Amino acid sequence: MDSTAVDRFDTSRFEASRNRLASLAYRLLGSAADAQDAVQDAFLHWQAADRQQIKVPEAWLTKVVTNLCLDRLRSAQARRERTAGAWLPEPLLDGDPMLGPADTFEQRESVSLALLTLMERLSPVERAVYVLREAFSYSHAETAEILDITESASQQHLHRARRRITAARRGGGEVDPASARRIIEEFLAAATSGRTERLVALLTDDATAISDGAGGMATTLLRYDTPQRIAAVVRAGFKPTDAKRRLAGGMPAIHYALVNGAPAILFVVGDQVVGSTMFDIVSGKIATMHGIAAPNRLARLTEAWRQHEPDAPLITEW
Repeated sequence: MDSTAVDRFDTSRFEASRNRLASLAYRLLGSAADAQDAVQDAFLHWQAADRQQIKVPEAWLTKVVTNLCLDRLRSAQARRERTAGAWLPEPLLDGDPMLGPADTFEQRESVSLALLTLMERLSPVERAVYVLREAFSYSHAETAEILDITESASQQHLHRARRRITAARRGGGEVDPASARRIIEEFLAAATSGRTERLVALLTDDATAISDGAGGMATTLLRYDTPQRIAAVVRAGFKPTDAKRRLAGGMPAIHYALVNGAPAILFVVGDQVVGSTMFDIVSGKIATMHGIAAPNRLARLTEAWRQHEPDAPLITEW
């Protein structure tokens, strides 16, 4: 086999792993754009390596991508961004290959916005161990090899990660899709009709809402922590005005969608997603809302939306 054929063969081996590597990087970083950069950097490492000495390409690539992501999480820039109060995970439309694998509840939960946000409380190594074990079912021996730690250290990191996440996680498990859609339709009806008391009734007592502000322009995240305050903010936010429509670039249609496995509503002008609100439902009520409008956080979701066949909008012109 000549060198050109070898390069083509080796490139095809990398491409066969690309989606899996991207889904690993996304879980570690919470950003699709950063995940793509990490995978591309791994490809450059792959091209520069003596590939004939790599016995198990999948394991080698997993180690490279994981450690590239750890480097990013430990960087001064990442620490500034993630501690400045303006960081949110990047939402992905269901069906995006970066969300896979999704065969188990743990795998599906590992890309929920709620869990991606909770994982910010973990150290980079704890986060890597948690993702490798929970989402990709690597053994402690394999995880230790990837991270250059001992098996006992891997076990300790996983124990701490699970403890921290369990302490902050809200129970409830997975929600029936039909029930989830009904709750979101009730929420939208209440939000657009001014029935604040109905909004309060749809929220858990400890509900939380987090937003990056109108147009995604808030310098720090906006947080609301009581049902009454959330209902008031939602009612004001869902009242259409000329100024809001100018900011959105037109009169958005409001669509129901699944984003990161959770129910969501998307504000869409033409083929551009200009806003998104994702919901975490617990015991039949809304426990968490994430509102994202920053264009850079919606870029990949918009790209997927343009290739998507949506249902009829819940509201045609907002």
